[in-house]
Amino acid sequence: MARRPESPPQRPAIDHDVIRELAKLLDETGLTEIAIEQGGVSVRVARHAPAVARARPAEPTVPSPSVAPGTAVIDPVQHPGLVVSPMVGTAYRGPAPGARPFVEIGSAVKAGDTLLIIEAMKTMNQIPASRAGVVIQILIEDGQPVEYGQPLMIVE
Repeated sequence: MARRPESPPQRPAIDHDVIRELAKLLDETGLTEIAIEQGGVSVRVARHAPAVARARPAEPTVPSPSVAPGTAVIDPVQHPGLVVSPMVGTAYRGPAPGARPFVEIGSAVKAGDTLLIIEAMKTMNQIPASRAGVVIQILIEDGQPVEYGQPLMIVE
């Protein structure tokens, strides 16, 4: 009896719309890589960023931080009241477009008060004050992309 050669197993087709959605998500969130697995098919989309050696988190890229009147610009990395981004995403100072910001320079806050929101992967994450005090510097603009560890505000 002749043996019939086995054909190689069929690979599932890759959904190009999924790849486009993942690429769009990379652009929206500022991520450099994202991967998913569904039904035995895994897809990884990555963007090659220029190779830059970093020994510490990114420095703020805002040209002129907002500072309380009569207060000198403080090196954010050295301040004990520094609030840093816990994730990569887009920072929003208010609860909705056009809404009043959660805090302004000179705002008194209690520990746990919301300072801003960071949107990451379509999820709005409230960033709370870790201590009570007064907001003396705001180091980001509304709608600005932020990196993990990036200085956001100083509460003194």
